[in-house]
Amino acid sequence: MKDYYEILGVSRDATPEQIKRAFRQLARDTHPDANPDDPGAEGRFREIAEAYEVLSDPQRKAGYDRGEIYGGGDLFSQFGGLDEILQQFFGGGFGGFGGGGGRRAGPRRGTDVGATVSLTLADAAMGASREIEFRAPVTCDRCDGVGAEPGHDPVTCSTCRGAGSVQVARDSFLGRIMTVAPCVQCGGKGQKIDHPCTQCAGGGLVTVDRSITVDIPAGVEDGTRLRLSGRGGAGERGAPSGDVYVEIGIESDERFERIGDELHHRVEIGISEAVFGVTVEVPIIDGGSETIDLPAGTQPETVYRLAKKGMPRLRRRGRGEMFVHIGVMIPTDLTEEQEEALRTYAELRDEQPAARKRGLFRR
Repeated sequence: MKDYYEILGVSRDATPEQIKRAFRQLARDTHPDANPDDPGAEGRFREIAEAYEVLSDPQRKAGYDRGEIYGGGDLFSQFGGLDEILQQFFGGGFGGFGGGGGRRAGPRRGTDVGATVSLTLADAAMGASREIEFRAPVTCDRCDGVGAEPGHDPVTCSTCRGAGSVQVARDSFLGRIMTVAPCVQCGGKGQKIDHPCTQCAGGGLVTVDRSITVDIPAGVEDGTRLRLSGRGGAGERGAPSGDVYVEIGIESDERFERIGDELHHRVEIGISEAVFGVTVEVPIIDGGSETIDLPAGTQPETVYRLAKKGMPRLRRRGRGEMFVHIGVMIPTDLTEEQEEALRTYAELRDEQPAARKRGLFRR
């Protein structure tokens, strides 16, 4: 575990003022701007800043003294990360401390869009096309995404002179430092629009109802998420569009239970059919049916395998199998005649069924 007290050069009973004073001095000495030829300066400064963030916070310091471990990713949360706090204090972050200028904010990528599609199990087996509808930004056709009324072009921001950022002097416990911040006049774009487009109000985008056709591959499962790259909301001029994410829901099918690319179907036959054999028709997910000849003496829970009659394998060749489970139905509503016949059979088999009970058979 890092010894933050040793890093700052203070004792374990150092006061908050002593910790602050030690950090202030070390920060001045190790700041990368003060050590341009030292490639290790950034790492040392990061470590010093990490130590100060822990020891200057009473709650974190108490946890550290109890043995809790902190890492750079746990700290500076109020600033969104160490690079951001360094930019707040010194401008530019790592690789650009106080370097001036900054970068102009680029055009923003388009928004992503979500949609859901419901399919039957048969649709999922064969693949399907569905039309989805949603609202999303598109490029304004009046200004072609520029944001300015036709005949009027954006002008260079007079505040940042097109840079998109400005340097600001700040007083901190490290002394007066220069930070780089986005230009508030142009929003970091470097340009201003004096005559906004009357259709998009200067944004370059308008929100409309849209519809697209989604081709859903065979074999999708419930919860499958398809990504349609570049089909979502339009980006600002020069930026890519967002994506469309389509979540697939598969309706239940009373004929089948799906497990991955396998299908399971259950067939119930009578006692006599199990004894003497029977031919059954079982449905196939692609349509139609398959004939299975069950032999005499078929036992309950016998399973038959139908090769390549299951679900297609998504993004792979071939398809799964279908399993037919045989159940034997035990009657609970015998007529008197049926009961007598069954008891005669039991006598011939030397079986000892329970005596007749009222309600077992119907008249």
